[in-house]
Amino acid sequence: MDTFENLQVWKRSSRLCSNVYQAFSTSREWGFKDQITRSALSVPSNIAEGYERNSRNEYARFLKIAKGSCGELRTQLYIAKDIQILEQDEADAFLREAVEISKILQGMIGKLKK
Repeated sequence: MDTFENLQVWKRSSRLCSNVYQAFSTSREWGFKDQITRSALSVPSNIAEGYERNSRNEYARFLKIAKGSCGELRTQLYIAKDIQILEQDEADAFLREAVEISKILQGMIGKLKK
C-alpha cells in the first residue's frame, strides 16, 4: 500500500461517515448530531493519520484509536435507534458496517503486533 486512500478499511469507514452525516443532516438534535458525526469522522481520520506517521507502533496506536471511535459510534447508533432518531433498518445497516470495520481494524492491529 502506498497511500491510505487505497486501504479498503479507510474507504469503508469514510463511506460510513458520509452516510452518517447524510442521515443526520436534517436532525435538530444538535448535541447528539455533533457527537455521532464526530465519532464517525474519527474512524477514517485516525486510520489516515496513523498510516501517515510512517511508524509501525504509531500506526497500531492510531488503529486502536479508530477502533475505539468505532465502538463509540456503535453505541451512539444503538441509542439513536432506541430513541427513534434513526429508522431501525438504517441504524442496523450502519451497525453491521461498523462491526465489520471494527473486525478489520482488529485484524490489522494484530498483524502489526507480529
